Amino acid sequence: MSPEFSNRGGHSADVRISLILNGDTIPVAQLGPGFLLLEKPIERPPGPASIIFRVDQTEERWNVRLPDGISAGSKRVTIVAGD
Repeated sequence: MSPEFSNRGGHSADVRISLILNGDTIPVAQLGPGFLLLEKPIERPPGPASIIFRVDQTEERWNVRLPDGISAGSKRVTIVAGD
């Protein structure tokens, strides 16, 4: 390893995204504009939800709406801004 890289400290952030829906915490694999991809989809009706986005010890939370709900047959879930 070259000296220019060996003297630098490294950090790998712990990033976690979750969907909170009716008290259930559902792991999210990917978050994009207007959608998210669930790790393991489950059947849920349309309605309000929250997204928790955590990087290391910093957490952000915002409300969304799931206009189409969640289909157990698809990892992709449409989201729109909530109240």
